[in-house]
Amino acid sequence: MRRFALALFTAAPLLFAQVPPLVLPEESPRAQVSQRVGLTDIDVTYHRPAVKGRKVWGGLVPYGKVWRAGANENTVVAFSTPVTVGGTTLPAGRYGLHMLPTATDWTVIFSSQSQAWGSFSYDPKEDLARVKVMPQAAEPTERLVYTFDDPSDQGVALSLRWEKLRVPIPLAVDTRQVVVASLRDQLRGLPRFTPEGWAAAAGWCVRHDVNLDEAQAWVDRSLAMRETFGGLRVKAALLDKKGDAQGAEALRAKALTLASEAEVNQQGYALLAQNKVDEAIRLFQRNVKDHPDSWNVYDSLAEACALKGDKAQATANYQKALDLVKQEDQRTRIREELAKLK
Repeated sequence: MRRFALALFTAAPLLFAQVPPLVLPEESPRAQVSQRVGLTDIDVTYHRPAVKGRKVWGGLVPYGKVWRAGANENTVVAFSTPVTVGGTTLPAGRYGLHMLPTATDWTVIFSSQSQAWGSFSYDPKEDLARVKVMPQAAEPTERLVYTFDDPSDQGVALSLRWEKLRVPIPLAVDTRQVVVASLRDQLRGLPRFTPEGWAAAAGWCVRHDVNLDEAQAWVDRSLAMRETFGGLRVKAALLDKKGDAQGAEALRAKALTLASEAEVNQQGYALLAQNKVDEAIRLFQRNVKDHPDSWNVYDSLAEACALKGDKAQATANYQKALDLVKQEDQRTRIREELAKLK
């Protein structure tokens, strides 16, 4: 037994050196937050230290010294597409986020090194973007947190919040160009084999007034494959932008001869979303003429008339829809709409 015990203790350093470390709760737990801007995904991975009654700014976080913008490993920001920070465009990728705080303004730093421990190995030669920001007074926050504030299709403010301070970092995205690049990629896949794919891509460009020359090539390819209601409507919208109102109207008339009830209805609601109420009403009226036995076409026309403020026509069409519809939930809804018009 003594011989066995001696052998065990002799081998102990080797055995214990091979034992993996235990996983235990961290003082500053890891966190991740994400936001999509258009088609661009922005992800922030960081660790969350707590105030714990300490003086944070100018104390725990010294002024005039580069800080990891969190705890433990450096904070990492990842972009799925190019993003502009302070006038500098950063390609898609992962970046180490550091900050240089002072008693007045702060410098936010995006580094090419995203795998460092804290800011201890920070090297300014690896900076890819620097932006000056002004910290703002904010509600007390015990644990450091990142939030995305005021998101839009063109950007968002990434904010560090801790103690009684908010540090906003404006991020801008050229969403229109990002979408165009994405459409080109998508048209390399299955959508390229259908006229609807090419027409939908062209339609997005027309609605957002971008990439119009390529959009025309896309819609022409769609129509060469097969003329569809959607494709003809997109080509008509392109002609409108070029000032050919007569050609556009001819294509819209041709489109109606190919349209299903659902396609006309969908296009009508798209026009309502663009506040083109009169044009939507004309489409809905055409649908009523072509599909007089469908309760849904009267319901849609009634909704458009109500938006225009024509209560008489809205009431008449809702009543016609109520006479035709069988589903009880729809009957209840239409009765509620009629009550609003009284």
